[in-house]
Amino acid sequence: MNTGPNLIRILTVDDHPMLREGIASLVASQSDMELVAEASTGHEALDKFRDHRPDLTLMDLQMPDMDGIEAMVAIRGEFPEARIIVLTTYKGDVQVLRALKAGARAYLLKGLLRKELLETIRAVDRGEKRIPPEVAALLADHVIDEALTPREIEVLHLIAGGNANKLIGDQLSITEETVKGYVKSILSKLGASDRTHAVTVALKRGIIDL
Repeated sequence: MNTGPNLIRILTVDDHPMLREGIASLVASQSDMELVAEASTGHEALDKFRDHRPDLTLMDLQMPDMDGIEAMVAIRGEFPEARIIVLTTYKGDVQVLRALKAGARAYLLKGLLRKELLETIRAVDRGEKRIPPEVAALLADHVIDEALTPREIEVLHLIAGGNANKLIGDQLSITEETVKGYVKSILSKLGASDRTHAVTVALKRGIIDL
């Protein structure tokens, strides 16, 4: 670990030890950075942030107990100036929007870590924001799309679980005809041809996850 004045002090949050080790190795090779703490869950991230007050946090989105968005909201609720870079395998536009609304300063795909992580860290430390071009293009593609309602997302989750309309209605205490109305609206909003296609689109865009 590097020591010295004016270092960018970093907290890494990810439930995969190998990824944290890879980041630690990258950071250790830099003279202007220091890894001050690691966390494997969202709850642990909040505790480590309180303890270390890092300059910058690298945050995974998919974690078992508290996901990255929830962790960002919790951290920024206590520390509004926290600078957070999202690291994820997901590039769906809905996931990106959720992360940005939660206060992420940058969104970096894990496949680009070795190529872009260090410069992204320095850019965010300078006060800049960073979104990869392919992610920005996805945002632009869907900027005028009508969003699914919370109930429609709930129905979509049940569709993804393989439930027929009648069973969905039973679980949500609504009629089968009402479910059909929701399904029709979901297909229209997602530009999907059928239920399976709707689930595929929703997974790709980060509207739902399995």
